[in-house]
Amino acid sequence: MLLNVHVKDLALIEDVDICFGEGLNILTGETGAGKSIIIGSIGVALGAKAGKDLIRQGADYALVELVFSVDSAETISKLKEMDIDTDDGQIIISRRIMNGKSIIKVNGETKTASALKEIASLVIDVHGQHDYETLVHTEKHMDILDAFSGEKVLELMNKVSSLYKEYKNAHAKLEEFSKDEEQRIRDLSFYEFEANEIASAGLKIGEDDELEEEFKKMTHGRKIVESIGNVYEGLAGDDGGVSSVVSYGLRELSSVSHLDKKLENFYETLNTIDSLCNELSKEMSDYMEELDFDEERVAYVSDRLDTINKLKLKHGKTIGDILKKKSELDDKIESLNNYDESKKELENTLKAIEKELESASKELSALRKKAALGLEKSIVKALMDLNFLEVKFKVAFENVEKYTAKGTDSLEFMISTNPGEDIKPLAKIASGGELSRIMLGLKAVLAEKDAVDTLIFDEIDTGISGKTAGMVADKMSVISGEHQVICITHLPQIASHADRHYLIEKNVKNGHTTTDIRRLSDDESIEELARMLGSTTITEAALDNARELKKLAGKA
Repeated sequence: MLLNVHVKDLALIEDVDICFGEGLNILTGETGAGKSIIIGSIGVALGAKAGKDLIRQGADYALVELVFSVDSAETISKLKEMDIDTDDGQIIISRRIMNGKSIIKVNGETKTASALKEIASLVIDVHGQHDYETLVHTEKHMDILDAFSGEKVLELMNKVSSLYKEYKNAHAKLEEFSKDEEQRIRDLSFYEFEANEIASAGLKIGEDDELEEEFKKMTHGRKIVESIGNVYEGLAGDDGGVSSVVSYGLRELSSVSHLDKKLENFYETLNTIDSLCNELSKEMSDYMEELDFDEERVAYVSDRLDTINKLKLKHGKTIGDILKKKSELDDKIESLNNYDESKKELENTLKAIEKELESASKELSALRKKAALGLEKSIVKALMDLNFLEVKFKVAFENVEKYTAKGTDSLEFMISTNPGEDIKPLAKIASGGELSRIMLGLKAVLAEKDAVDTLIFDEIDTGISGKTAGMVADKMSVISGEHQVICITHLPQIASHADRHYLIEKNVKNGHTTTDIRRLSDDESIEELARMLGSTTITEAALDNARELKKLAGKA
């Protein structure tokens, strides 16, 4: 359930904090008050496109934050699979929009827009003013049926999708075998050349690192020899160096060290220094002898590194990558050398996958057709509740010739909403009001199966009035019995069913226009209903009408 929405410096909103509750949350307001901005803000938090023009004038950034409570075990399990911590039973989604970029966080951890949409789909379903237009796109019809069909169909769909990927991959590999003989010989020659080039290099893991280190030493040999030579000369040069000075010190102290304990300590320390100097001198002498580079070795190391680096440019960043490429080339060579045998093996693999895919697709189709019967009955009932005089609804199936990730079904919703009218494709329904009600009917039916707790409707009442408006209100109230519903409406019939009523207003503060929202008390809700009923002046009669509406809605 959506507990709280906090919006700061977005469009006309300066700072708004809204707490929603269970049941039916109704948002109303005058035309132009900014009702769509509130729902738009929620959409922004859920990953909708948000340009820098959305930032309120004079502000550095815009912020939208949503707080959800989550108690469904199924939803919590899916969120945990996405590494979302729900131990406290809450999800906090925030999005900060700055100049040219935005930062999305879920429970304090940064997420991508695609990850956010996946997370949001588990907790909220937003239905905008023109979403009903998606009904004219027949590809959406299968998604609606599958959502209604339940977990078994969704599991089978995942299986079909996985098998389809295997089928496509095997098919693509088999097409490689369809090349003519000349192409096969050309490919074989090329693969053998590449493999032999790698084999002839005789590469060893870690060899490049060792050669690079040696080459670095060779390249800077003169500088190293000069520096080491200077140090060696200072330690044990012809003039004696440090070692000579230390030796002299030892001779002097040896004659007096027995006279004072401190002098003994000095002698021991100096003796240690003498040992270290001698040891260091010897190590440096050995090191300089090793630095006597052989020109042939220099050439070898340089050529060897050149060979390795050329192979890296062609096959990967490391010797491991190159050796892996060699293994892949060997497989291709073996496959081309055993052309007929490999092709037959792949054909058998493809046939096995296709057989399994065909079986799963048929099973999926059968389950869909069975579920379609239930959907047809449920939709007819839901639409009759929304003041359609006579409804015929049919899911028309057609078998497609090629396999797809969704099986071998193609389907389309067919409908008739008037007595004596032939059933025809839903996409040919012209009336926005009819489409809007059909979408609401679908939402009502799917809500019974849907684990998503919060449904948002942004002016789904487009194009309806009178008795139909009352029936839409009743349906909305029924849905809110099982789900939290947040609804923007301009119809008093729907607003009268509110469990919580919010007013969206446009105000002017310090010369700037702002959109604000506040929860109405019972008396304020009655006054707002009176205004929505068309009363320019709120009279006692208008208030009585509003009270009557609330009473009829069972909310008085």
